[in-house]
Amino acid sequence: MKVNRELIVRTALQLLDDIGLDALTLRQLASRLDIQAPTLYWHFKSKEALIDEMATLVLAEAAPDLVPARETGDLAAWALAFGEGIRKNLLKYRDGGRMVAGSRLTNALFHETTERIGIHLQGTGLSHRQTVVLMSTVYTFTIGFVVEEQAVFPRPGERSPAYDLEQRNKALDAGRFPFMRKAGAVLFDQFDRRYRESMKLIIGGAVAQVASTA
Repeated sequence: MKVNRELIVRTALQLLDDIGLDALTLRQLASRLDIQAPTLYWHFKSKEALIDEMATLVLAEAAPDLVPARETGDLAAWALAFGEGIRKNLLKYRDGGRMVAGSRLTNALFHETTERIGIHLQGTGLSHRQTVVLMSTVYTFTIGFVVEEQAVFPRPGERSPAYDLEQRNKALDAGRFPFMRKAGAVLFDQFDRRYRESMKLIIGGAVAQVASTA
């Protein structure tokens, strides 16, 4: 079978769903592609280089989800679409958050979208620096959020036994930790709701910045 970089990366994403990030190796990928390992090494010298390419593809293909569905000049709509679009696309893949965290982009396709988002956000009254800080905050928060979310639910709807809420509460004395016992239901369940609430707090700070300089 003739292989190219795109075929390798898409097959790697399929393998990621099957075995997870820790178990993913170049040798296993070569076996899935039915090629010799040296052939794969010719395209990717290391697992890290492969992951960079995987993350780049995932973020580039997320482009349609990163902007509001309808044209608007609303700051909140653009910032929320950016974050929700990233989260949606990372959740498509097992360990998607960990895969993208710390990765380096191998082309400028994702930047084409972030350029458009940045220009719109700056047009709402934010300075260039404030816009960059807002976008980077949304980006890094969302990746970290997904990493934690996928620790609890490695696959959609499948909770890890390590995050059983009943067992967690049994381990926390009600007299000493009343606040943290109640926090479990917020931290380890209903992630959609908590993500929206978190983004509202982040975006609220940006909106306040614009209002203070108006």
